[in-house]
Amino acid sequence: MPFINPEDGHLTVLNLFKTDTRARVDTLVKEMKAIVDTAAFPGWISSTVHRGEQTPGTANFIQWRGMQDLESRYNDSEFKHHTVPVFREITSFVRLMQTEVELSQRHPALGDVTEVSPDRDDYTVIEVLGVDPAEQGALVATLGTAHSWLVDVPGYRSQSVLRGIRSRNLEGGAGTLATVGTDNDFVVVYSQWDGKESYDTFRTLAEAEWPAARRGFHDKRNSLTTSTDWNGYRAVHTRSASQPVAV
Repeated sequence: MPFINPEDGHLTVLNLFKTDTRARVDTLVKEMKAIVDTAAFPGWISSTVHRGEQTPGTANFIQWRGMQDLESRYNDSEFKHHTVPVFREITSFVRLMQTEVELSQRHPALGDVTEVSPDRDDYTVIEVLGVDPAEQGALVATLGTAHSWLVDVPGYRSQSVLRGIRSRNLEGGAGTLATVGTDNDFVVVYSQWDGKESYDTFRTLAEAEWPAARRGFHDKRNSLTTSTDWNGYRAVHTRSASQPVAV
């Protein structure tokens, strides 16, 4: 199963898709599973498909050996002439984000590594924070401090912070990709909880009831971010390069 570990040095790609109906989410998941189950791309390590629960959409958490391997995939004829048109048709929003893992922290009861797997019952939250590239390092450092008080929040399991490198979408024309924003203008937070109820309780807690550490963290985070976007997910399918192709 895939693990989130900054020491691995993988290029981590998070592909976020939004659509307008739950039925189209079913189609998205089906198409993504088909790609994952036949993946044999040079440098591809793993893919884990997540189904959106808060709003209709999907996320694919993909690990690559490096940037060159990913670019080879994007330049592949099948990607340009089949994959891109299919996802253009069934989505209302696409963001393909190249990142690297800066840190991954877990509740002390959960061991030494963050696992991404549909065999677990995690409620996963993926949050994308916009940031001025000059402030990206400061935002990453600030996010890392949240673990110190999150460990006391009921239901918290893990938090991983990924430094954004580059974003793209499917609007490049002729099966090519278009750049979104500028390099290093976002940070991704991938967190795991024991259930949607625990996360909703945490997120909707009245600010007057926050501990001082949380209040200070949010003031600092908000001073650094230019935008926020999030969704809740369940991992529904995964495969790694060492696993056999599904039949």
